[in-house]
Amino acid sequence: MTIDNILIPFIPVFALAMIAEMLWDLRRRHAVYEKRDTLTCLAMGVGNILVAAPLKLFWLWLYGLVYAHRLFEIPLSAAWGWVLLLFADELCYYAFHRMHHTVRLFWCTHSIHHSSQRFNFAVALRQPWTESLTAYWFWLPLPLLGFHPIAIIGMQSISLIYQFFVHTEGVRSLGPVEWIFNTPSHHRVHHGSNPQYIDKNYGGILIIWDRLFGTFEPEVERVRYGLTRNLTTFNPFRVALGEWFAMFGELRRARSIREVWSAVAAPPGASLVRE
Repeated sequence: MTIDNILIPFIPVFALAMIAEMLWDLRRRHAVYEKRDTLTCLAMGVGNILVAAPLKLFWLWLYGLVYAHRLFEIPLSAAWGWVLLLFADELCYYAFHRMHHTVRLFWCTHSIHHSSQRFNFAVALRQPWTESLTAYWFWLPLPLLGFHPIAIIGMQSISLIYQFFVHTEGVRSLGPVEWIFNTPSHHRVHHGSNPQYIDKNYGGILIIWDRLFGTFEPEVERVRYGLTRNLTTFNPFRVALGEWFAMFGELRRARSIREVWSAVAAPPGASLVRE
């Protein structure tokens, strides 16, 4: 079963969840949804599918190439094999997610998902168009360890499905579940631009790696969503590519190897290159 086969049956579920959340929003007048922002999120999601679909075949091929030289044989016919894959996938996701927040080149891709000043199920679909170029390298250790490429792609899809449902203000706290799993409360923090919330709670399904590596932050203060410098456009092309153009502009102005490295590899906002 491919990633597309797993996700396709959930498209109507995603649509119904968004409609239900919109109705809840109208009743409570929270203004969780805004028309232009929602349309931009949907356009970003469609663009992601159109760009990512051909590249999935490349990643499946590359994972297969690595798998041919695997060090171990992980039996996914046993339940423990899938449990092991879940924890391994979450560790790779944590590494991917943290690097995409702290390295400018990767942030050019990932900032798109954080560029909405709203937080709802539509924002879950606000996916980058260039993520297939920067993200899937982080899962290369898994086929080398002996996880089958199809299973890896499948687990990535399961994680995406789970993460759709943590993009909501409709669920406040889930009690003891919050200790182990990523929840709407944890993910609201992740989307916050409040100083104490920036670069926190990277988990996909689980929150355990954040707790172990010191990047966990509970939701206390009301979350301000978006970037530290928010976009002023709803044009999906400018949303998708604006940060890339900004980075390449800095590269053109760079006058030393140090400034080139800073423009590409420094944390977002820390580049040495100035106008």
